[in-house]
Amino acid sequence: MLIKPKGAFTYLQRDNHIKTSKYNIFTFLPINLFEQFQRVANAYFVVLLILQLIPAISSLSWFTTIVPLVLVLVITAVKDAADDFFRHKSDQQVNNRQSQVLIKGSLQNEKWMNVCVGDIIKLENNQFVAADILLLCSSEPYGLCYIETAELDGETNLKVRQALTVTSDLGDITKLTDFDGEVVCEPPNNKLDKFTGTLSWRDNKYPLDNEKMLLRGCVLRNTEWCFGMVIFAGLQTKLMQNCGKTKFKRTSIDKLMNTLVLWIFAFLICMGIILAIGNAIWESWIGRNFQVFLPWDEFQSSAVFSGFLTFWSYIIILNTVVPISLYVSVEILRLGHSYFINWDRKMYHNHTDTAAEARTTTLNEELGQVEFIFSDKTGTLTQNIMVFNKCSINGKTYGDVYDEFDQKVEITGKTACVDFSFNPLYDKKFKFYDGSLVEAIKLEDSTVQEFFRLLALCHTVMPEEKSEGHLVYQAQSPDEGALVTAARNFGFVFRARTPETITLCEMGRAVTYQLLAILDFNNVRKRMSVIVRNPQGQIKLYSKGADTIIFDRLDPSSENLMCTTSEHLSEFAGEGLRTLALAYKDLDEDYFEVWMKKLLFASTVMVNREDELAVLYEEIEQDLKLLGATAIEDKLQEGVPETIASLNLADIKIWVLTGDKLETAMNIGYSCNILRDDMNEVFVISGHTLLEVQQQLRSAKEHILGLSLVSTAGGDVEKTNIFTDKYISMFEETIISEYALVITGHSLAHGLEPQLRHILLDLACLCKTVICCRVTPLQKAQVVELVKRHKRAITLAIGDGANDVSMIKSAHIGVGISGQEGMQAVLASDYSFAQFRYLHRLLLVHGRWSYFRMCNFLCYFFYKNFAFTLVHFWYGFFCGFSAQTVYDQWFITLFNIVYTSLPVLAMGLFDQDVNDQNSLRYPSLYKPGQQNLLFNKLQFFLCTLQGLATSFMLFFIPYGAFSLMTTEAGSDLSDQQAFAVIIATSLVIVVSVQIGLDTHYWTVVNHLFIWGSLAMYFVMLFALQSDGIFGIFPTNFPFIGAARNCLMEKRVWLVILLTTVVCVVPGLAVSFLRMDLLPTLTDKIRYLQQAKKKGPQEQNLRQVRRTSSRRSAYAFSHQQGYGELITSGKNMRISNASSAESLPHSSTWIENILKRKNEVACISVKSMRAPENSTTDSTEAAHRLSLTSA
Repeated sequence: MLIKPKGAFTYLQRDNHIKTSKYNIFTFLPINLFEQFQRVANAYFVVLLILQLIPAISSLSWFTTIVPLVLVLVITAVKDAADDFFRHKSDQQVNNRQSQVLIKGSLQNEKWMNVCVGDIIKLENNQFVAADILLLCSSEPYGLCYIETAELDGETNLKVRQALTVTSDLGDITKLTDFDGEVVCEPPNNKLDKFTGTLSWRDNKYPLDNEKMLLRGCVLRNTEWCFGMVIFAGLQTKLMQNCGKTKFKRTSIDKLMNTLVLWIFAFLICMGIILAIGNAIWESWIGRNFQVFLPWDEFQSSAVFSGFLTFWSYIIILNTVVPISLYVSVEILRLGHSYFINWDRKMYHNHTDTAAEARTTTLNEELGQVEFIFSDKTGTLTQNIMVFNKCSINGKTYGDVYDEFDQKVEITGKTACVDFSFNPLYDKKFKFYDGSLVEAIKLEDSTVQEFFRLLALCHTVMPEEKSEGHLVYQAQSPDEGALVTAARNFGFVFRARTPETITLCEMGRAVTYQLLAILDFNNVRKRMSVIVRNPQGQIKLYSKGADTIIFDRLDPSSENLMCTTSEHLSEFAGEGLRTLALAYKDLDEDYFEVWMKKLLFASTVMVNREDELAVLYEEIEQDLKLLGATAIEDKLQEGVPETIASLNLADIKIWVLTGDKLETAMNIGYSCNILRDDMNEVFVISGHTLLEVQQQLRSAKEHILGLSLVSTAGGDVEKTNIFTDKYISMFEETIISEYALVITGHSLAHGLEPQLRHILLDLACLCKTVICCRVTPLQKAQVVELVKRHKRAITLAIGDGANDVSMIKSAHIGVGISGQEGMQAVLASDYSFAQFRYLHRLLLVHGRWSYFRMCNFLCYFFYKNFAFTLVHFWYGFFCGFSAQTVYDQWFITLFNIVYTSLPVLAMGLFDQDVNDQNSLRYPSLYKPGQQNLLFNKLQFFLCTLQGLATSFMLFFIPYGAFSLMTTEAGSDLSDQQAFAVIIATSLVIVVSVQIGLDTHYWTVVNHLFIWGSLAMYFVMLFALQSDGIFGIFPTNFPFIGAARNCLMEKRVWLVILLTTVVCVVPGLAVSFLRMDLLPTLTDKIRYLQQAKKKGPQEQNLRQVRRTSSRRSAYAFSHQQGYGELITSGKNMRISNASSAESLPHSSTWIENILKRKNEVACISVKSMRAPENSTTDSTEAAHRLSLTSA
């Protein structure tokens, strides 16, 4: 792609307009109708409507079909239009944002949508980047700028970008106007961490990479202004390339309904053929004898043609086996279930004034069938907030609170905090509860002071003093910021830094240390050190890092202290805290000078520079003296461990897909109980090549299966998968041991290749937990698609940032959390709320209830309609197959609309097998939905068989009684109209009694609708068959007086009673025997629930502390290279003042991790898996669990 500044020449010019909506005013009608007619039933009713318009075969009026069909289409279209309207509104809001564009030598405000490729735009502090731009210059020295990439990768820590040296001085408008550079770069793609291009300017060429680019979705931080040239715009930006398309989502029940409608249609054709053949035979053998007074129509030439017409007539008459009212009722139920979610006050977050919102009404029952949850980490599971919680100094722990009896007291919101008012520079948001540490500081304990002095000096944080005493720390990782803030509150305030000095305010006195060297952090060292000279001229080395690393480098004199501190670290780790060990060393002046010369030489070598530096770092970081250890709490969102523990008991697999580092992801996994110490194995897949990844995946799979089922030949992968798929799927059900899989982004890229994806999926499904780290937004979507396509399981994706949008759109159900990373995830989601913990209630209560209600609704609806419709089939054998209806036409019209619609709606809206407390207390109740047990092809067959049997008894019991029945006056009662009234009345009573027996939870609405509908039937029956309405419409209401004459007879009521008992009792007996002999978990819990006068309260899971010997690694978001940036002074503002008040404005670091190589590691632990079906205590989950080291 060739790009020049706008006004010179632009190749493949694109505007910056984005579009996430599905429709526009012209495409809405055709696309929406196309989507709706993917529902087979809608097409089926259109065909019926056409048939009803043919007078020769129509025995029912056309309006009985077209009115409800149009109603369903309109309701669905309005709902879809409303959903898409919000997408249009969101697009418009983004497209109309203002940006400053350089046009004709001056800056002018332009809407984002009007920004084009080649434009030079100006960004100011805290502004979103409008497009993918090449950084030209900035207000910072050396063309540096700082960005936050939370919308792209979920990381809230700052990153640094640097312009080319040749463009870094183009800060003047005139110079920018004259800029005529030419960029040749790669075509638009979705790789967030890669960019390749070349800038040609002034007869020279300059290489471009990702470090020179600001991507759309980033936010400019701590940089007053910057200029950039637009490279990719609109849908070609990397963010939009990762977003994916908005997809039309349908539930598994919808798809099953399509299949069932085809089955019913085939069954309908079979019945029509049988009755048509019967008509042809009857006309040939018997009908000819009646042509004197029942002549054929003019076009009816033979018995065969009569049978042909009869076939289509019966197709119309029997079409009510799938009435259009079914789909109207389904949409009403889904709408009601959505409102129940919106109205649930237990899913309302008071702090942010955010209620749960069902943004779609079509997926509610799918919430009760989820098997896989794909979750983002930052902002979804965690708050990304670090808090200094405890510490160990010189063998003594601080942070716990004790009462007067020297007993440890649990810290609550009511516990009094330490008063830091003695320090005028303290952070008012910082809270600590152990006053003894402040007393030690005031008593000038030298070890305690040295401890906090180390925290104030050994870091890469940048300070910003916005006003006198108002300090803001910009840290590259939240844990670094927490440690420096802790030192600040305990009297060692980090005030300022230059490339050569660090200024502290120690207990009110300003002290400046000379910064001699920074020994930077990397993933191999797992520590960082600084070497400083204090005002007394002493040279000291301060170091902090993972305890295992620091302990190996301690002086023998610290051995006893190391043992004590190690015990404290184990306690901290057991509480789920991040731990660091702190040590120092006094350096001899002569030794340091020699070492410094070696360092300067190693810094300039061209070959193996990093190895040379590592050797020198290792040399000086020996014989350290231990000071103590810190313990930081990585604050999870409230209720995350409990929610995950409960969802695991519901057999829901949770996969974490995050853009964070491997160490961070694993430690959060331990913290929120996704990873546990009692797991048998944690497999870490981190290969860089396809062959390495293949070998690691196969080794892990063989380890789990214990058999050599995986072929070692690459070409036999597909064949091996075909052979082992069935075995592995069965093995998943019986596996006892628990495993976890952790895979990095570059390994995942190879794992998603066609030749490896089956092995990856098999291994992942054999594991209890899967964590994918350093993944791009598109990779998140690819993982979801892989599970959807090959496991055929219901998937749910949950996230809070723009980097989660593609995943949310790809999953069957997308959930957005309205967090700190914008509203993009919410706008793309199907459901949204404020906290991850609400997912617990959304699935186990609303999802399970919606699935349970929808399944019961469908079973009953098919039952009653088969019972209602198939009476016509039996009647055909006794009416010469003449396509005559049994019932009055008005009864046929009103049966599904008036007489039986409200009771089934009440059951579908309000029924519940167990209450919400027990739904949460017993997560195993969720499993029938995952296994699709409540409504499937077998259940459909059983309910239609029950309807068939009921129709048989509804017809033949009154028919048998009619052959002998007379009125009390002795007259014959066997006329067709009386027969129709008896069957219709029996039908309404039977289905009303049946729904009463099927209802698990009675409300006032249920009583009102069931008995009210029954009363309405009799009112309408007598009204429609009265003398008055017959006098007004004699041709439309022929059943005059039939109900009055028929229902006055006691024998008729005995027949109705007998019919009702015979229809209802068999089903009631089967249900009773099943519950008594083969009770389900639901039956048992219902019995317990009913046995108590007062239902059990919702269980509050006790927060337990996890015992663990596993300790966390240092600086989980920390990245190598920032120390070099500080000492170079490139990120320091030029200032005339040298006082502590003249402070740097910005901070961050340069990423330098491309050369880093990780080897696969398998972490073995003992198997201590608790039974899944244990008592309530087994569901109690830890709120804070230990984070592990890399």
